[in-house]
Amino acid sequence: MTIDDYILSHIDGEGAYLEALYRDTHLKLLYPRMASGHLQGRMLKMFVEMIRPRQVLEIGTYSGYSALCMAEGLAEGAMLHTIEINDEQEDFTRPWLEGSPYADKIKFYIGDALELVPQMNLTFDLAFIDGDKRRYVDYYQMLLPRLADGGYLIADNTLWDGHVVEENPKDAQTLGIQSFNDLVAHDERVEKVILPLRDGLTIIRKRPLSSYHPFDGVPYADEADQQNGGQNKQ
Repeated sequence: MTIDDYILSHIDGEGAYLEALYRDTHLKLLYPRMASGHLQGRMLKMFVEMIRPRQVLEIGTYSGYSALCMAEGLAEGAMLHTIEINDEQEDFTRPWLEGSPYADKIKFYIGDALELVPQMNLTFDLAFIDGDKRRYVDYYQMLLPRLADGGYLIADNTLWDGHVVEENPKDAQTLGIQSFNDLVAHDERVEKVILPLRDGLTIIRKRPLSSYHPFDGVPYADEADQQNGGQNKQ
């Protein structure tokens, strides 16, 4: 038994529907490794249950596995908006989403997220980025102003099979992930941590502007005073 087998045998099962989707993904789609899979899917569901978002955005639907996992964790009345840029993917993915028990919690879009999201006029509590690695910086810069204060952004593939440590990479995807990681690491508007799960998963939390100084993360003077019970006042 491998350590991966051990982990999967000691966490919640994915269920028959997701298991069938994962099998169909491997049978019918190119690059089936792009699907989130059992472990990451259970983690995404748990993140949703912990955060309790009302509006969720996913960039990069692919087969729909991760979308279904997040929708599974949504409360009543919450909605997942998932966007896939590859229109050839629709014939495979849409039936799986619409035939699931969570169809009423999912809105599926075909198109470019950079064009579609600004038209939605929504504020998101949680966003999951798993699209074009060359455009992660663009996704981030678009999403952060549309993310609620205290909201979360999860980015997949941020270790990129270890290529992020290369000093002079030539391919655009590695360069895109490196630029994204560097940008997030130095952005004081957010808290961030990278989990070495599968191909790297970065968890980002947008700091509430009402509580943190935009440069150093220190509470404003009046809020610090309130926290001290007014003892700073003369």
